[in-house]
Amino acid sequence: MTNTQQLDQAAMAVLEKNWTGFSTKPTPALYPHQWSWDSAFIAMGYAHYNQARAEQELRSLFDAQWLDGRVPHIVFNTINNDRPYFPGPDFWQIHRSPDAPPDHQTSGIVQPPVHATAVLHVYKYAQDRTRSLAFLREMFPKLAAWHRWLYSALDPLNEGLIYIHHPWSSGQDNSPMWDRALQRIELTPDHVPEYTRVDLTLVDADERPTKSDYDCYVYLVDFMRQRDYDEQRIYEDGIPFMVQDVLFNTLLVQANRDLALIAGLIGEDAEPYLSWAENTAAAINDKLWDPVNHIYIDYDLYHDEPIHAHALAGFSPLFARIPDEERAYSMVDYLNSSRFCHIDEAMIAAPSYTRVGSAFSHSRYWRGPVWINMNWLLWQGLTHYDFSPYANRLRNTIVELPSTRGFYEYFHPVNGRGYGAPDFSWTASLLLDVLYRSE
Repeated sequence: MTNTQQLDQAAMAVLEKNWTGFSTKPTPALYPHQWSWDSAFIAMGYAHYNQARAEQELRSLFDAQWLDGRVPHIVFNTINNDRPYFPGPDFWQIHRSPDAPPDHQTSGIVQPPVHATAVLHVYKYAQDRTRSLAFLREMFPKLAAWHRWLYSALDPLNEGLIYIHHPWSSGQDNSPMWDRALQRIELTPDHVPEYTRVDLTLVDADERPTKSDYDCYVYLVDFMRQRDYDEQRIYEDGIPFMVQDVLFNTLLVQANRDLALIAGLIGEDAEPYLSWAENTAAAINDKLWDPVNHIYIDYDLYHDEPIHAHALAGFSPLFARIPDEERAYSMVDYLNSSRFCHIDEAMIAAPSYTRVGSAFSHSRYWRGPVWINMNWLLWQGLTHYDFSPYANRLRNTIVELPSTRGFYEYFHPVNGRGYGAPDFSWTASLLLDVLYRSE
């Protein structure tokens, strides 16, 4: 057996370990349920060797889609699951909303909309194309409802930019991008419901969000549940965290384009999704571009000001071909600097936050460590613009880190040490995607 075959088998074993019978946990202990964008990335790995499971991964998530179209960021596994987790169903209390799914326990917020991209990916690599076309027809109306809800519920200014109202919705929970907005939320003890964290019993506290951050997270959920997860009330009552996020909107651009392709494959009208993609891409270029630093940055809608924090997500528009060639070259110049990473043989992938930022950390969740999914997005973005040597180097690091350090949640950006949860599903699945696509 070759080294590549051994790595294949090891990655598949991680996914098998985390399979529940109907979906895949991100990891056995720390995240014992189904997460929205995790499942999309996980399905992309399954697509290369187990079409049925790839389809089931996405189907199980959308089985818990809300009646209004939203796709929750967590679907709770309530069958044969005694793992403690906070915040669980009793905290979210989604029964307050008339739109909550009647047969599932979920969270009340969302995560980045990478699902149409995953569905098209499963079709592209399907072993049984006829079966896969049927899957496209099954998923198309659900995906269309999901995108329609995003624009109707989370674009109150009709700018073409979706806003998020919780750091968890970004997928980058503890990023320094949220620090200033969270610090400006004035909390008193009576604002924050009592809660007990579970994550600190499983992972070192130095790798996780602080108590003050978690107080804000809990407060924001309570703000939403008190308004029955009614997005109009949440916006009009002024939830104090409203961010137009680069990564979320970038993935929506690509998902809209992929949904248009799905529509074409099954004889549906593609125009609405192409129009959404064009409008959101234009809005990202117009509002979220930082012409001084040559990176895209988030916008604080609540305080009506840009967020001058440089995360790796600021380069994600390359993935969706949003910048023109001139802008892309300036972005790569910035990326290939000491502020992020010299893309050469000595680098260990791209860190999640600028190395020169005061909030940078080698080990704390989303504040500097390397994440495989972010490097996977960047690898493809660099490939789109023909930065082949840089793309190849990133591709190699996506293989090297899990093969030498293990299938961890994230990694030290200098020495490659694994942090967070072991046996992490999207680390395994995206490694598989890279390996299969390189054959």
